[in-house]
Amino acid sequence: MQKILIVEDSEILTKILLHLSRNELNFDVVMAKTFAEAKEKCEAFKDEIFAAIVDLNLPDAPDGEVVEYTLKQNISTIVLTGSLDDERRKALLNKGIVDYVAKEGRFSYLYAVRLVNRLKKNQAMQVLVVEDSTTMRKYICNLLKRHHFNVLEAEDGVEATRVLLSNPDIKLLITDYNMPNMDGFELIKNIRCKYEKFDLIVIGLSAEGEGNLSAKFIKSGANDFLPKPFNPEEFYCRIIHNIEALELVDQIRDVANRDYFTNLYSRRYFFQNGEELWTTANETNKPLSLAVINIDNFKALNDTYGNLFADNVLKTVAGILEKTLFRFLLARSSGKEFYVLMQGLDSRKAMTVMDKICTIISKEDFPTGQGKTHFVTCSIGVSDRLGECLQDQIVFAENAMKRAKDAGKNIVFSDEVENEGDTE
Repeated sequence: MQKILIVEDSEILTKILLHLSRNELNFDVVMAKTFAEAKEKCEAFKDEIFAAIVDLNLPDAPDGEVVEYTLKQNISTIVLTGSLDDERRKALLNKGIVDYVAKEGRFSYLYAVRLVNRLKKNQAMQVLVVEDSTTMRKYICNLLKRHHFNVLEAEDGVEATRVLLSNPDIKLLITDYNMPNMDGFELIKNIRCKYEKFDLIVIGLSAEGEGNLSAKFIKSGANDFLPKPFNPEEFYCRIIHNIEALELVDQIRDVANRDYFTNLYSRRYFFQNGEELWTTANETNKPLSLAVINIDNFKALNDTYGNLFADNVLKTVAGILEKTLFRFLLARSSGKEFYVLMQGLDSRKAMTVMDKICTIISKEDFPTGQGKTHFVTCSIGVSDRLGECLQDQIVFAENAMKRAKDAGKNIVFSDEVENEGDTE
């Protein structure tokens, strides 16, 4: 596991930072109280330290020597300080620290600790910088890379459009206004034909002094605006603010798309996204299998052992399905039934996967609370026949599932058996 280095000589602050780090971070925490001890820790763990939170003034390093050292070790460094004048602050930012945090209370320390988590998340976030000035573009890219963003570049709106089409995972776009071929306004208008404001963040930049330029950017579809030259701290604050808003919207969307009880995707979400998978398979003639998974004798389980037992069965089966079928579109269809769409698998391959599901579920033991253990089974129907729409394919798989029930349950049937019987 990667490590976070905390260098602080105050006993009280050490305890606070250690407590916050253990609660907030998924990192091993390495502590040091002096510059000498910090060097020992860095040498001992070398490439394992992801970031450092360091006190600017230590007894054996009163002039920020520890910061110089961690930066030379290519460790992302967050500085803690009791007092800092503007000149020193600018000097530290120019040297490449991630940020500085004044020692002003628990919220400040929490901000520093959570900033480490932000750096970790940023590694998975693609950012596109659109700027015709090579010097300014490199400057912006370096600021972003300091915060561990995955950075892409473009010289104008035309090139930016190509990069966007080739990299659909881009979540943040920073664009200048005055550029050749396609300026920032036209680029944003084109972007908003495809991307909503909470699907892709756009931040506009301009060195021009027109007072209403920021309003024009926002009205064109930008999420935010910064005049050039900008303060690096404001630059980071604007980016973090917009990203956190995006993440919050994503969380709300995810909750809205989940079944509240099993935490699997809902039936509505399944149809919204399944239609696209079905259409792609239909147009490309690539295999797509649909399975209907139904828990056997569920009503009897509920009547015999009670609601708590039945609830446990549902949640456990859902957990098994989620763990096993994570590559595919899985949803809870109704009380005891689940749908899964398996792109790239024909019926026979899908049946092999479903046979494993049946075996895993049938071996799971469920304590009844009456000194007994009950075993649960599922009947599953599979179809790779697309029909005229997704609903047709569901009907094919449901019919196969019903025949599995009639055949004695705890078995997987495909509609191929039915088709072969019809031709005889």
